[in-house]
Amino acid sequence: MKNIIIFGASKGLGEAFVKGLPDAGDNVWMISRSRPDSLELGDGINRYWIEADLSAADAARNVASRLDGVTLDVLIYNVGIWESSGFTDDYDFEQDDPEEIANIINVNVTSAITCIQKLLPNLKKSANGKIILIGSTAGLENNDYTQVSFAASKFGLRGIGNSLREHVRKYGIGVTCINPGEIATQVPYEDGVDKVLSEYNGAQIPLQDLVSLVKCVMSLSRASCVKEINIPAMLDTSV
Repeated sequence: MKNIIIFGASKGLGEAFVKGLPDAGDNVWMISRSRPDSLELGDGINRYWIEADLSAADAARNVASRLDGVTLDVLIYNVGIWESSGFTDDYDFEQDDPEEIANIINVNVTSAITCIQKLLPNLKKSANGKIILIGSTAGLENNDYTQVSFAASKFGLRGIGNSLREHVRKYGIGVTCINPGEIATQVPYEDGVDKVLSEYNGAQIPLQDLVSLVKCVMSLSRASCVKEINIPAMLDTSV
C-alpha cells in the first residue's frame, strides 16, 4: 500500500496521475481549489480531497495539518500557472501585470518550497520516499519561450529540486524533476494514447506517457536517484 499526495489534482495531468498511478488499496490525497471528479471513482483506491488555494500564505500549513502523523511515500508537485495571455500569438511580456508576475512566482515556486517543507516530516517516515516535481521544457536552457515569469518559475523549480535533493539525501528520499513539453491535456486520460497520436502525430505528449514515467520513478528502490527527465514532444525542435 502506498500513500501519495498530488498537488494540482483536479484536472489535466494531475487528474491523470490520480487515476493512473495508484493501485487498489492505495491512499491518495488530492490538493486543488475545485472538487475533483475522480472522488467519485469506485475502483478500490482511497481518495481524499484537501481544498487549498496555493496562492494563500497559509496553504502549506493547512495542508500539512490535514496529514498530521500520516506517512507519505510519494509527493508530486504538479502545479504551474502562466501569464493570462502567455500562449497566444499576441503575447507581449511588456504588458504583463506586476501582480500577475508575483502570483506566478508565488504559486509555482514559493508554494512548492513551503508545501514540501511542511510535509517533509511525513516523507521521512517512509521506507522509500519520493518527491517528484513537474517542471517544463520552458525551464531548460536554449528554449524559445517568451513568457518570462513562467519560464523563470520553471527554472526555479529545477533549482528547488537540486538543493532539496542534497538536503533529503541523508533520509533516503529521492527527488526528481520531470520537464515535459506540450501535453495533450485536452484529450481525456480514458481516451487512450492512440487518440492523441492520431490527432497530434507527435506534436503533443499523451498523458499516459507522463503517468508511465512517474510510475517508473516511484518503483525504483531507495538506492537509485533519478535527478531529472526532459521529455519534449517528438516534433518539438525548440529544445
